Amino acid sequence: MGSPADRRWLLTTDKPTAEQSLPKAARRRSDRFPVVVPVKVKWFEPSGVGMTEDAEAKEVSFHGGLLEMKGCPDVGSVIELTNLISTEATSARVRSLRRDRKGKLLGVAIELFSPTETFWGITFRLKKATGDLLKLEQAIRSADLDPRVVREFRDAVDYVRKTAWAVQELQERQVQRRDPATVLPLLTAERVRCATQLIKALAMDLDAHEVNDEMVGIGDLWRAIEGLYQRLASLFKIRESR
Repeated sequence: MGSPADRRWLLTTDKPTAEQSLPKAARRRSDRFPVVVPVKVKWFEPSGVGMTEDAEAKEVSFHGGLLEMKGCPDVGSVIELTNLISTEATSARVRSLRRDRKGKLLGVAIELFSPTETFWGITFRLKKATGDLLKLEQAIRSADLDPRVVREFRDAVDYVRKTAWAVQELQERQVQRRDPATVLPLLTAERVRCATQLIKALAMDLDAHEVNDEMVGIGDLWRAIEGLYQRLASLFKIRESR
């Protein structure tokens, strides 16, 4: 009982009754994002019995999240969370219990004592960054900017969003001990789509004489496209020979 987290658990005597929620002012203060983060949850029952359970965070934010778990800590309880992927630990307070009409526990809403972007892992950070970029895209669209700049920004945001989804899928399959290799072809397909769009845009730039042989990197581009062409030609020759 020597750690700060242990001492905080023992100081939680100001709890409301188990089926209540804490005041609205103490609730959600930042956007939540759907993720799956495996966590270990520790808490003390009113009797003083220590409880430990593996759970999953299904919605998380900078300030807290929603845990899917079998146990039911009282509202107001202090719990210790450990991210089972990164092993990072933090403390939180139970804010409310979500139940269906039959009284079945749907989730435990928590608030972190120390708001953090790192505890929930890279997937949350990617999703949060994507959300910020989408808000920025809306602001850019309302500004008087060249449509090509807006299109480039939108394509970049779309790529980040799909990459964030792939990272989440990889982590979920690793946690569930499923084969993560099935996600990799999706990333490859996304690169093919992005490359196709980029090549078409470069072709339009060439037609508009916005690209010349003195542009920095144009030689590297030529060699990269030539190498890609040779490999694609070989691929299609193999397919035609079957």
